[in-house]
Amino acid sequence: MDNQEMNNNGQIPIELKEDVAQGIYANLAVITHSSSEFILDFIKMLPGMPKARVQSRIILAPEHARRLLRALEENIEKYERTFGPIRVKDEADFLPMTNVKGEA
Repeated sequence: MDNQEMNNNGQIPIELKEDVAQGIYANLAVITHSSSEFILDFIKMLPGMPKARVQSRIILAPEHARRLLRALEENIEKYERTFGPIRVKDEADFLPMTNVKGEA
């Protein structure tokens, strides 16, 4: 990226299109990786539905995955300072999922 793409404050201008700004609901994330990338699949699971559907897939370089982790940690800390601890019903709900199978 060259300096022409940054504004006078050294920030990158970011465009947020209206359809993307609406967001997509997901209540499950499946994360896989190879030696060169991390793949985050955001999935919507609904009761009574025979299949869960991948709503969005994000592919990151390992360095960007590390940056995402740090950004999430910082934002969770800020959230909890303002609103109190995030309560998790049962930590067992967050065990790695080894039996997830996808199809294209």
